[in-house]
Amino acid sequence: MREPGDRTPPFDPLAAGVALAEVAWAPLAGAPALRLLQARRLARLLRAAQHASPLYRTLLRGLDPDRDDVLQLLPTLPVLRKATLMAQFEGWVGDPALRLADLRRFTADPARIGDAYLGRYLVWESSGSRGEPGIFVQDAAALAVYDALEALRRPWSPGRLLDPWYAGEVIALVGATGGHFASVVSTTRLRRLNPAMSQRLHEVSFLQPPEALAARLNALQPTLIGSYPTAAMVLAELAEAGRLTVHPREIRTGGETLTAPMRQRLQRVFGCPVIDSYGASEFFTIACECPQGRLHLNSDWVILEPVDAHGRPVPAGTSGASVLLTNLANTVQPLIRYDLGDRVRLPVERCACGSPLPLLEVAGRSDDLLHLPAARGAGLVAIAPLALCTVLEDDAGLFDFRLEQLAPAELLLSVPGHGAAATAALERGQRALAAYFDRQGIARVRLQRRSGRPGSRGRGGKLQRVVALAADPPA
Repeated sequence: MREPGDRTPPFDPLAAGVALAEVAWAPLAGAPALRLLQARRLARLLRAAQHASPLYRTLLRGLDPDRDDVLQLLPTLPVLRKATLMAQFEGWVGDPALRLADLRRFTADPARIGDAYLGRYLVWESSGSRGEPGIFVQDAAALAVYDALEALRRPWSPGRLLDPWYAGEVIALVGATGGHFASVVSTTRLRRLNPAMSQRLHEVSFLQPPEALAARLNALQPTLIGSYPTAAMVLAELAEAGRLTVHPREIRTGGETLTAPMRQRLQRVFGCPVIDSYGASEFFTIACECPQGRLHLNSDWVILEPVDAHGRPVPAGTSGASVLLTNLANTVQPLIRYDLGDRVRLPVERCACGSPLPLLEVAGRSDDLLHLPAARGAGLVAIAPLALCTVLEDDAGLFDFRLEQLAPAELLLSVPGHGAAATAALERGQRALAAYFDRQGIARVRLQRRSGRPGSRGRGGKLQRVVALAADPPA
């Protein structure tokens, strides 16, 4: 057996070919066939969970996965949350060789990003937006499904038919680059599987100062940019200021809610299509955008159940307080009715594009872009909320916090709890932010600290960690 940390990423050519065929065929088969696929794959997942996962063997005792009405049984199963599953990790996963302490050490080492764990798994961690980061393990079969969805379900911009394999593209992925996040791990895996991509696929950290970020992108001259919507807005501001001079043919966004004004501004500034998607660490590509600009749920491989605050299903076509996710592709680490925390709506109407895949609307992930005064001269520095969250998570060990802008140069950092632990957490957060602001060329910012203050829900109903001034940001 290969050692943990094998540089060769998991890849099964046979599984990849089967997944490509299945993903290509499913939208052509119609809604009834999609429903049948869901039922078959759910039955397979339940059987695997009963067989290999001690936790699910107990939770699913007496359940018959081969019943014809297995989809109707799903709402009767228990709702599980990340904290519960991570606390019982060894009983949750289907491979006894997977030990949480070992995986934590593995993901703590940036040098092992993209390495194959135990020679057969790809490992990534979630952000701490809902508490301590989760660890998610994917085998070659699950990765084949994610690869096929990424390759076949995303819309192609004009000219893509002439370059379906991106051979003529220079791709820049702007985001957090130093951790075992799903996007970073997946990008590293892609480069290792296809070394020719190494010269064309670049990761660019959004934690560097604006001048350095603009200089790096100006040097690369990317033809395709992938980023979070709020980070893309930072790029738009740099472009409008004349500091970023790139001319991408396509911008892809994900990880946050892309609002209509955001899309319009990005298209106006860069003069290219903006293509959105919706995914999570728990399932890499939950929904893809169609040519009509609407998201479609990949319902042949993932089930979403919008629920109210008490975990009860909401009426069809209405938004829930949260959503439960069932991953039909990953049998190693079963996710069945997992509370994802996002607010979504599954519209009942059909899309004008003609796809039988259900429509999906996402309301959540609503942290704000901050604008803080520059240290030298006039003007403001735009800071993406995910950059601030990354700094507080990685450099201060804070996951449950709220950073609120009270005035142009005044912030309030809040954490729950009281006493010495809360005080120490606030001090770590203050040091991390001060160092980051200094690197970004931001003027001295007054940081107030408060313990015991609960978080508040943002515009989309999710707990909001970064909150800007009420006034609109610069146009």
